[in-house]
Amino acid sequence: MSERIPRDDPAGAVDVIARLRDEGVELVEMSFVDNAGIVRVKSVPLERLSAAARFGVGASPCFETFTFDDVMVPGRYLGGPDGDLRLVPDLGRLVRLAALPGWAWAPADKFGQDGQRFVACQRAFAARQAQAAADAGLTVLAAFEHEWALGEPGTDEFVPAFTGPAYGQVRLEATADYALELVSALREQGLEVQQFHPEYALGQVELSVAAKDPLGAADDALLVRHTVRAVSRRRGWRASFAPCLVPGGAGSGGHLHLSVHDSGGNLFADGPGRYGLQPPGEAFLAGVLRELPALQAIGGGNPASFLRLEPSRWAGVWQVWGREAREAAMRLITGTTGTERWAANAEVKCFDATANPYLAVGAVLAAGLSGVREELRLPAEITGDPAALTDDERAAAGIRRLPTNADEAADALEASEVLADALGKELHDAMLTVRRAEAQRCADATPEQLAARTRWCW
Repeated sequence: MSERIPRDDPAGAVDVIARLRDEGVELVEMSFVDNAGIVRVKSVPLERLSAAARFGVGASPCFETFTFDDVMVPGRYLGGPDGDLRLVPDLGRLVRLAALPGWAWAPADKFGQDGQRFVACQRAFAARQAQAAADAGLTVLAAFEHEWALGEPGTDEFVPAFTGPAYGQVRLEATADYALELVSALREQGLEVQQFHPEYALGQVELSVAAKDPLGAADDALLVRHTVRAVSRRRGWRASFAPCLVPGGAGSGGHLHLSVHDSGGNLFADGPGRYGLQPPGEAFLAGVLRELPALQAIGGGNPASFLRLEPSRWAGVWQVWGREAREAAMRLITGTTGTERWAANAEVKCFDATANPYLAVGAVLAAGLSGVREELRLPAEITGDPAALTDDERAAAGIRRLPTNADEAADALEASEVLADALGKELHDAMLTVRRAEAQRCADATPEQLAARTRWCW
């Protein structure tokens, strides 16, 4: 990824513009994700795309410390009313939006007015961590799971668009045409859908796409959610990726799946360790496990995230791992016999869609690579539900609860030397600024008020 804005015709912009014009595109949306996980956008007419790719489009750096409800809280290094950034579309990911006729979309990288890479560009952070893995001889494949709830329009309350048993055929029948339109739109945009099914919570469905490189996986997450919202509106429904719509019930996660490979193949298979783990693969997972409390602040640290993060709901609230252990924050999936080499992966279950996906995947890579460098090993795995144990039994087994509120998660992130070093002082401080400000603003909110405030933000 370039450290300067390309001043020549980048990535064949003239040819790209001609192709999009033939496809009926009039406007191009450029998006970035702030540290509160909110997708922000600028757009240009198609004829302005070449200039945008060469010189960028202006955007205030104030968004680096915006909270989810658009309150600006300046940090030590970033935020405030001064300065300007340049948003530069990645033409390699530019795609016509199948569900928004006349529009195309590209993720944007952030640069300064001097043409240098912005120090806190979240997309560049993900790319740096992927390069760090490559420098260590490792290739990482990743994908986000997408859970969302479909509600009736015309109200800020949540009225489920359909009812029926969890995973039930009744629910599938209610969403069958919607699923066809959604999967078709995603396929037109170059995404490979692997599964779609009705889920457990009210009005909830889930979709998964094929794994890609870490940066591609984060880009895909934005494109999937964008397409889901557009198709839902066309169907007369309203889609929410918020972690909790109705307090006391199951919520929506944004689980991250990943596998780590070297020249010999998948490091989560064919090895001498437990369930075929190879030493570097186990070390990677041990690094992620160690940093999970700090990772929580990045991957699911909004105050509303903790309405979902309750024991015995498969939300992954325990800092433990296990094979197919759905109460563990880190679940090892080995695949069925004969598929291990390509199917084995790990799932980080405590994340949700309030996360900036570039920060989430980049931070997990940084944590895992720290484990590889230190040759860490995993502790004993868990089985069953740790909530069924007594406090003394959990303590004896080394089972610890992840942070239970946004302040605790921010404290863990502040204390993490691994993530502070990987993020850099500016991005680390901005992330802490946002999480602490959100925690303070929501400190007196009831669960119902908090769910209502965050219901339609993501």
